[in-house]
Amino acid sequence: MQKIAKAGSEHFQSGADKYAAYLETPEGRLRSDLAFAHLQDFLPLPESRRPLLGLDIGGGTGAAAVRLARLGIHVTLLDSSPTMLEIAKRTARETGLDRKITLKLGGAAQLANLFPAGSFDIVLCNNLLEYVDDPSAVLWAAARVMRSDSSGTGILSILVRNRAGEVLKAGIAAGDLEAAERNLTAAWGYESLFAGRVRLFTLDSLQAMTKAASLAVAAERGVRVISDYLPPQISRHEEYGRIFELERKLGSRPEFSAVARYIQVIARPSCALSSKEGGS
Repeated sequence: MQKIAKAGSEHFQSGADKYAAYLETPEGRLRSDLAFAHLQDFLPLPESRRPLLGLDIGGGTGAAAVRLARLGIHVTLLDSSPTMLEIAKRTARETGLDRKITLKLGGAAQLANLFPAGSFDIVLCNNLLEYVDDPSAVLWAAARVMRSDSSGTGILSILVRNRAGEVLKAGIAAGDLEAAERNLTAAWGYESLFAGRVRLFTLDSLQAMTKAASLAVAAERGVRVISDYLPPQISRHEEYGRIFELERKLGSRPEFSAVARYIQVIARPSCALSSKEGGS
């Protein structure tokens, strides 16, 4: 397990520019745009007495941090790669949002020791759990640093690689029936960008992890349900808007989101959600 996490860290160190370029492709844009659109449906309203505080764990190039900052949220971006943080620093400066974005070098495994409990209203844990040694521990730590009082502002976004999506990718995109069958029970998938292994999740396993971290699921969404399998005559660039809108509709319907390439869960502290429901 530690070898996998170390390999992932090295990839993001040496391949930061490659990852930044990937985020500009239609596939990378869809993953980022859809995940943020789903999150934005549940973002708390800014409070007049204090600014909302966000934490992007493994925030990489700063793409998501910039989106949050544009909404007036003060964001701390945590990443273990100095190279990624340099890209994020440049991005924040070029967008004029450097005063709203704080960059911090550190790994997800040290999260519980880096910030006091209840420090943030919004926590992003997107495309991170696939690469860490102990996803449950990281998720528990992410829940701990999120506000959990009765105000109900605490919200956490989790985005992970979906095992079912790996089955369809192998069978439809690659035409490899043997790999498709093997992926039905696979714990690890193939990460094509850096040619390495990546942890796979199911909705059931993710639900169990959120429950163990004292989190209540507010929404479940699929990310990239159909876009990876569209025929080549459909331009991913020219039809991007239409593809995005279709993905939004498909991702919110359980019968389609179940086979998406990525699973996204929007979660809140259990106590805050129970209190909000009781008050309503």
